[in-house]
Amino acid sequence: MTSTLFTPVNLGNITISNRVGVAPMTRTSATSDGLATDQMVNYYAKFARGGFGLIITEGTYPDNKYSQGYFDQPGIINNEQVTAWKKVTDAVHQENGKIIVQLMHAGALSQGNPYKKETLGPSAVQPKGEQMKFYGGNGPFAVPNEATKEDIAQVVQAFVESSIQAKEAGFDGVEIHGANGYLLDQFLTDYTNKRTDEYGGSTENRVRLLVEVSKAVRNAVGPDFTVGIRIAQGKVNDYDHKWADKEKEAEVIFGKLSHTGIDYIHVTEYEAWQPAFPVGEGTKATDPAFSGGKLSLAALAKKYGKLPVIANGGLHDPEKAKEMIESGEADVIALGRGALANEDWPNKVKNGEPLEEFDPEKVLSPDAKIKDFEAVS
Repeated sequence: MTSTLFTPVNLGNITISNRVGVAPMTRTSATSDGLATDQMVNYYAKFARGGFGLIITEGTYPDNKYSQGYFDQPGIINNEQVTAWKKVTDAVHQENGKIIVQLMHAGALSQGNPYKKETLGPSAVQPKGEQMKFYGGNGPFAVPNEATKEDIAQVVQAFVESSIQAKEAGFDGVEIHGANGYLLDQFLTDYTNKRTDEYGGSTENRVRLLVEVSKAVRNAVGPDFTVGIRIAQGKVNDYDHKWADKEKEAEVIFGKLSHTGIDYIHVTEYEAWQPAFPVGEGTKATDPAFSGGKLSLAALAKKYGKLPVIANGGLHDPEKAKEMIESGEADVIALGRGALANEDWPNKVKNGEPLEEFDPEKVLSPDAKIKDFEAVS
């Protein structure tokens, strides 16, 4: 019944053995200086052992300036961190899995950074909501410094240099974190980006930094190293956010990203199969060029990005996962809750074995240090 989930697929220059991946999930289980630990080696290797063809790491900070979001978050900015990550990549490869590192600049949502006391954003706009207590934060977010042109150039360079470090660490690729309210998404989001220069205003301008980072990373790592980007509407501090121009905005965002040389687009929604813009909210619903609010964000990424798509969000039900693949909306599905509840989800599904239900009490306990919010990382 679910055989389509277990066919191989190419993402850039790598072939993964099936269509089932582990979504990036913030864990805060590195050392205080950002080194991957033995706990992390075991955590990632167990998913490869359990049959997941692809693993995407937790968000990993790319510089020693404004990027770190949480204390005990891993980085990939120096030789010590590269060496520590090699233990992880080696362990995953020994289990015949592929592993991609997600590069994350927290920007204005940073709530634990030993390198800088201030935060950085596209504009001096205080983020919505409050810091996440289960990641050590407390109270409202600070008002960030507005990024200068020099800051923006440094951000691009940070993604470039950390991508090169990722190759040295043995990763199979990098995923640029352009989602969930972090820095690149802050540039993309209308209410956090009040700039009047070429990085603000229109959707074309607000997506500019994501495009520049994607192009720069591709140029730096060469054509044979897999590069992807994660895109979302909702944020860790604003779950229900929707793009103001709806499908028209999706057309611009995915269309622009498709010409950067990246190999895939990873989209995440609370329920990946649901319409991105429900009926009645679709942009130009009477225009035949638009879907009238029927398509999921994954389907819109496929329509306008014309690249392989990874879909994340509530796909722990094998039938839902299968439908996303068979409909052509996604090429790979990424699991968060399903993977935490079933580290061998692919093997169980393949063998027709029952799946465990996700129990937040087990994964959110203080000593587990594994937090479940699929969009956090």
